[in-house]
Amino acid sequence: MEAKVHDADSPRVQVVERAFSLLNVLAGLGGSATAGELKSATGLAGPTVHRLLHTLIGIGVVHQLSDRRYALGANLVPLGESATRQLGGPAVPQMQALVAELGESVNLAAMESEMIVYIGQVPSPHTMRMFTEVGRRAHLHSTGVGKVLLAGMDPVRVREILTATGMPSLTEKTLTRPQALLDQLPRIAAQGYALDDEEQEMGVRCLAVVVPHGPSPMGLSVSGPTGRMHDGFVRHAVPLMRRTAVEIGRRMSRLSPRRG
Repeated sequence: MEAKVHDADSPRVQVVERAFSLLNVLAGLGGSATAGELKSATGLAGPTVHRLLHTLIGIGVVHQLSDRRYALGANLVPLGESATRQLGGPAVPQMQALVAELGESVNLAAMESEMIVYIGQVPSPHTMRMFTEVGRRAHLHSTGVGKVLLAGMDPVRVREILTATGMPSLTEKTLTRPQALLDQLPRIAAQGYALDDEEQEMGVRCLAVVVPHGPSPMGLSVSGPTGRMHDGFVRHAVPLMRRTAVEIGRRMSRLSPRRG
């Protein structure tokens, strides 16, 4: 994943943007990288990368490994946990109720930096169930939430995102050509839900709807083994998921600070 940083006249604080760009790239590269890899991915000059790394090490959000690679630091953990509680926490009661009705794992995810980030999950009571780590990032093209959010965007913007992030193949069913996904989006928009049909993991199906009025583009998904997530389950689940997504959106809109 690339995150290019460019100089521009802006009221924003550039050094902060650069520091967070570096952290996002580090996360996108699997949590560790060399200074050279970070320089290439961010487009920043070598001395700038080293100055940022030195500062981030000093505050504990980056540390250097024995092989001289750089990795995400422990001080990010409480920040991430706090953000997760703030974003996903208010939706837990509605998600728990949906799990009780459907019997499958329920996930809440948001779009961030042209990727999907999972911000909440309530697991299924089944022994065989799907587990998604909160904080995990995933591409839009291969996830139900990603596809249902893309369906609400202009096709030009969709192509920009797919070009920027790429469309890596995760299974034999993953869509890897932009036009193949673009051809699906009108149907997804019309029906109001999207399916990840073994596109992230073989044997796993995921059903997703948009969460309206969230603080950022968000989606609610239900995931489970393909044998349980059959077409009859989908027809039964979609109305319940839409109702739950509306409730979550209303709750989050009440909790979010109003903008002037």
